[in-house]
Amino acid sequence: MLRTKTCGELRKSDLGVRVTLAGWVDSVRDHSGVLFINLRDRYGLTQIVFLQGGNDEMFNTVRSLHPEYVVQVTGTVQLRPEGIVNKKIPTGEIELNAETITVLNRTEIVPFQPSAPELPAEETRLRYRYLDLRRPAMQKTLLLRHRMTKVLRDYFDEHGFVEIETPMLGKSTPEGARDYLVPSRVALGQFYALPQSPQLYKQILMIAGYDRYFQIARCFRDEDLRADRQPEFTQVDLEMSFVDSEDIIEIISGLMSRLMKEVLGRELKLPIPRMSYDEAMERFGHDAPDLRFGMELVDLTDLAKEFEFRVFRSVADSGGRVRAINAKGVAGKYSRKDIDGLNNWVIEQFGAKGIAWLKADGQGMLTGPIAKNFTETQLQQIAERLRVEADDFLLFSADTFAATCKVLNGLRRRLGLELNLIDPNEMNFCWVVHFPMFDWDAEEQRWIAMHHPFTAPLESDLSYLTTAEAETTASKTAESETFAPGRVRAQAYDLVLNGFEAGGGTIRIHDSHIQSKVFDLLGLSAETAKEQFGFLLNALQFGAPPHGGIALGLDRLVMLFGGLDNIRDCIAFPKTTKAADLMTGAPSPVAVKQLEELAIQIKSDNTKNV
Repeated sequence: MLRTKTCGELRKSDLGVRVTLAGWVDSVRDHSGVLFINLRDRYGLTQIVFLQGGNDEMFNTVRSLHPEYVVQVTGTVQLRPEGIVNKKIPTGEIELNAETITVLNRTEIVPFQPSAPELPAEETRLRYRYLDLRRPAMQKTLLLRHRMTKVLRDYFDEHGFVEIETPMLGKSTPEGARDYLVPSRVALGQFYALPQSPQLYKQILMIAGYDRYFQIARCFRDEDLRADRQPEFTQVDLEMSFVDSEDIIEIISGLMSRLMKEVLGRELKLPIPRMSYDEAMERFGHDAPDLRFGMELVDLTDLAKEFEFRVFRSVADSGGRVRAINAKGVAGKYSRKDIDGLNNWVIEQFGAKGIAWLKADGQGMLTGPIAKNFTETQLQQIAERLRVEADDFLLFSADTFAATCKVLNGLRRRLGLELNLIDPNEMNFCWVVHFPMFDWDAEEQRWIAMHHPFTAPLESDLSYLTTAEAETTASKTAESETFAPGRVRAQAYDLVLNGFEAGGGTIRIHDSHIQSKVFDLLGLSAETAKEQFGFLLNALQFGAPPHGGIALGLDRLVMLFGGLDNIRDCIAFPKTTKAADLMTGAPSPVAVKQLEELAIQIKSDNTKNV
């Protein structure tokens, strides 16, 4: 071997031991004729001292070193002189008195040094990812990912789960996002799809009797990206038979407790709190609420119906909502210019009409440009509803329920960061349950599945689907007393951590009669359903057990456990927001011969013709 110890291994107990280290030169220092280098590998850093006298060749070699040279050093472990102990690193009490040094490889001048405290632009980091991955922070994150993966595999094994791989090349099915398609050379004009999730396969495994399945699954979605999304990502996928939602919640809560204890050394109090989807939207305006701080949404619609302020009253009378948040004690921190900035931000970000605001003075009296539109009694009502105290800052949104949710959730999260209301070390879990099963697509004038079309409704809500088969296509665009898809709640549950959806799942439909009703409501004809999901529908006819599951986003979990704010820092080789790999240059053109083998012709940029 080229080394006998690693650069993070040596301690005072190794004094006098002769060792060989190998790694990257982190820095070179010349102190009055005594040369020092810090040698780095993924295990840590060791200081090496080179004393002048007797070995001019070795001394000259050290003088020629540059950061990121790869070297091998042999020497004896000794204590650092008093006064230069480095308590910030585990090897800070010792150094290596060098006897020999060998340059294993030289380097060109690097575009950035992995040990530098200042980060280069992310584009540079991604282009030279092999250098970026040498950074201790990146190595720490990927080791955290490894540790979390190890813990969850052990946990699932202890609980009777079997790890089974599912295909990468499958059938294209409608699952929300665009599929990544793979053309077939042997069946020209036909395509495989890369999996958006193993959803259908894991249901097949339950029908096949495997009872408890899990997989660290690679998934692919051709969708617009942001900081917490990637075109290819990893999810912890599992499915269980003969269970209800409580069983899934219990097994995942136990996993989170194990991860917290073994990875972060912290206790997670169980059971994890939960709230309904409706409660989350009312209190926080989002189905993944950040519970690390307050500033909850407060409804004022009933009061607004009595106000003379036309902006609020007209919205309330037309069925909209008037809601507000109270940023406690910060009125003095937001100037008129700052408030205008917030107003422009919600207009640009959410397409909102804007916001209204009031401030409480030192005595708690409400003031501001809209205050003149209210009587003293009405201002007092607003103050009581929002529990106003001195120097509070109130922000209002008057619009549809959905619009007020977007605006006030956005403002709440922004102010939470700006006002340092969030403890970055806190890990706040909650379960959100009882999601709507269907959503109304106003553009297409039809119902769509909130999750996926195999999600089971709550049994208590089945009656709202009982007349679905008898309804005409036209009547399905509206609800009635008996037919009310908008009131159907799903057996669905999301795990939320610090305001992010860490995972989501549902109990599946195993009754073919209910499945047919759902397909019918979604406008899927029997022929279309058979074409898209025929293999699963056939399998459901052969003794499908009640089953359900969940998928956890591994990349996002690592991001949250690591206290990071960008999912790209949790993935070894991520893509940019334009789905590009800057290091390899992917995506890239391919040879004409390859296209001809697949009978594919690229559209001309000029003619737009095939």
